[in-house]
Amino acid sequence: MTKLIALYRKSSDPAAFDKHYNTVHTPLVKRYPGLRKLEITRITGAPIGETKFHLMAEMYFDSKDAMDAALASPEGRAVAKDLMSFAADVVTVFFGETDKVG
Repeated sequence: MTKLIALYRKSSDPAAFDKHYNTVHTPLVKRYPGLRKLEITRITGAPIGETKFHLMAEMYFDSKDAMDAALASPEGRAVAKDLMSFAADVVTVFFGETDKVG
């Protein structure tokens, strides 16, 4: 399974970020074709000191090809456009292959 990960640093206005993320961005992400699962983690701390991170979203697809198709779709382009409109300066996006352990 392929996982697309969006890791968000703290924004200058966390309340505005959360409102947009919850009411606009997440509904767009849920429309990705082939999306198998969406997990959102709200970062609440770190083992030592403060964390610079605010939120992590993990989107699961059957394969890299399925993810690539979703990203290239009209829905995927809408997600990317929205992401750049409100979080371009605080987000890092990457992907990887998952392994079941244990």
